[in-house]
Amino acid sequence: MTTSEAALLARKTWRTVEPLHGIIYFAPEAAAAYAELGIVDRDGYFASRAAPMGAVSAEVVIATFFNFNPELVHHALPAAWGITTPGELVAARFDAVDAVFRRLLGDDVVGSDEMQRAADLARAAAEVATQHVDGRPLAAAHAELAWPEAPHLVLWHAQSILREYRGDGHIALLVTHGLSGIEALISHAASGDIPAHLLRGSRAWPKENWAAAVESMRARGWLTASDDLSFTEWGAAQRQEIEEQTDELAIAPYAALGEEACAELRTLTRPWSKVFSEHLMR
Repeated sequence: MTTSEAALLARKTWRTVEPLHGIIYFAPEAAAAYAELGIVDRDGYFASRAAPMGAVSAEVVIATFFNFNPELVHHALPAAWGITTPGELVAARFDAVDAVFRRLLGDDVVGSDEMQRAADLARAAAEVATQHVDGRPLAAAHAELAWPEAPHLVLWHAQSILREYRGDGHIALLVTHGLSGIEALISHAASGDIPAHLLRGSRAWPKENWAAAVESMRARGWLTASDDLSFTEWGAAQRQEIEEQTDELAIAPYAALGEEACAELRTLTRPWSKVFSEHLMR
């Protein structure tokens, strides 16, 4: 398998399974679980995702999460660690995953042989990722958590490790290409994948900060002078390079699993990911 083929395998498999992880950021079960510990609203996202790293400072989370308005993070941390512990938040997160899987997929699917097989495959890939966490702080933190016993939680935890593994590599590339967190969002918007107002709003960036970052990217040749966040030819090439290299940095766990096993994992999880994705679009 060539590097480009292996990179495509990594991207396809990650994209297919990712909704099973990503549901935790939107499920009401998660918000309720964190609220029971005294952590509410957006603070739950920052504290729960950061919890595997321990009671870290806001600055650590700003650096590792990368593209959020720092004011959001400072609102959540370190205040959360005076209300609950990282361990309690990790446990609450797993409880929420269990609840949302059972609600959306049902107990029969959760307890099925197919779920067990998907969990085994995803864990095999994730365990390879845990051997290559140099320079990947979020992946390393999640890799240090004890593996749960239930297959659907194993599947979710494996994808969490793989997601953070890929994300850490992506952030490294954004930094080496000279983009700040807010500029990375603008680059994403310019690609046409997600509207700019959604990216800016979800990360709580004020309009003036966003406008200043756009002007900076224009001055450095990333964007044209048009108002619709269009890449220059050079900017588009830089964006493409970041995406391709992100796939390449994510190769190891999927290449170790192998093309046939990755295809099996995608086949097993695709119907479940579709259910989760449809739920998010409601």
